[in-house]
Amino acid sequence: MGDSPSVPSAFRHWFEDARRSISTHVERVPLASVSGWHCDPDAPALTHHSGRFFSVEGIRTHHVGGPVERWDQPVINQPETGILGILVRRVDGELHCLMQAKAEPGNINGLQLSPTVQATRSNFTGVHRGKAVPYLRYFRETAGHRIIADSRQSEQGSWFLRKRNRNMIVETRDAVEAADGFRWMPLGELLGLLRFDDLVSMDSRSVLACLPFPPASAATPPDRSGTAGILSWITEARSRIEVTTERLPLPRLEGWRRDPLAIAHESGRFFDVIGVRVKAAGREVAEWSQPMIAAHGPGLVAFLVTRVDGVLHVLVQQRVEPGFVDVVELGPTVQCTPRDHEAASGGERPRFLDEVLGAGPQRTLFDTVLSDEGGRLYHTRSRHLIVETGHLPEPPGYRWTTPAQLSALLRHSHYVTMQARSLLACLHALEHPAYGAGESGRGESS
Repeated sequence: MGDSPSVPSAFRHWFEDARRSISTHVERVPLASVSGWHCDPDAPALTHHSGRFFSVEGIRTHHVGGPVERWDQPVINQPETGILGILVRRVDGELHCLMQAKAEPGNINGLQLSPTVQATRSNFTGVHRGKAVPYLRYFRETAGHRIIADSRQSEQGSWFLRKRNRNMIVETRDAVEAADGFRWMPLGELLGLLRFDDLVSMDSRSVLACLPFPPASAATPPDRSGTAGILSWITEARSRIEVTTERLPLPRLEGWRRDPLAIAHESGRFFDVIGVRVKAAGREVAEWSQPMIAAHGPGLVAFLVTRVDGVLHVLVQQRVEPGFVDVVELGPTVQCTPRDHEAASGGERPRFLDEVLGAGPQRTLFDTVLSDEGGRLYHTRSRHLIVETGHLPEPPGYRWTTPAQLSALLRHSHYVTMQARSLLACLHALEHPAYGAGESGRGESS
């Protein structure tokens, strides 16, 4: 795996200074004690007294012909479209990104590196009665600035019901000063920090994935691997696959139980809905309570990659999740919670799981544990793996694509899952000259 990398000293000192003034103290509380929310045991949904922010509701999903044809679950419903934006500028020809040190209640280590702007509509319209969102005007008034990326992208479709955020990268020529808790960073340094566990937030990774990959120098067959062929492949699946989702009151969900502390599945698997009380320093609001989702065990997301005629290719799969806006999106080669499959064997195990877990150091190009979204998900994280392999055949529902083709899809909405975007950001890091040719391995964030 190579020697463990070290955090650049200037960044480490800045980040530790930020930690002294930006923090959250999170206490788990019984759901019925979540202040400001309707969380009674017989409540049909967990909702805020204002009627805004988000709710936790029940859904029943029917997937005709799927591995599981029907299931019930709680889900986060937040119909607002938020903004995830990174402001960039060029310094001596190199792209620099304005990032912020942000503490979220669900972050396992408190502080992580977040986009310039990370705000729901409730945030930037003042529903929470907090401080104004810094730098928001660059993303709401873009005239005079260059738009590098601007598209609406989904959140995790297994936990969020049709939730999407506007992912933006805006380039400015203004000499913008970094406020307290913010820092201008060279793109190469920022991508290099993806090697450290739980340091670069999921929202940052989602936006970084929208950076364009350069087109492949070698042509790919237009009838098979071209972008038009991939779009047709997705459209065919969306037209063929039957998925319906209906809302149910939380007390009516089959297989789920409510105790004083949480809503949990009776098998002890999947995730819990919990309550937390938060006290924060360096945030728009100093104190609040809320429900959150807490996953059981770390997840695994992985890309298998290979080179075809010298061109890097990534194996993606068609994912069907109940919260997607349009049935199918392209996800990682492997996406699962390994502990849920420890007793499974053969065809019951997720396809390619053994391939990625059994890869030796020479084939493992990237291996880091990174946090999921910390505003709604509590201590939820996934191991990110990029593994080199031979040119494997494409099973039904899988397709080899180039990173440039995935970049083309990311110019539009709802084609590439959050988990695949997170891995694409890691792939950007591998391909960037500052990362170091052939360097792999994991680091521990300070």
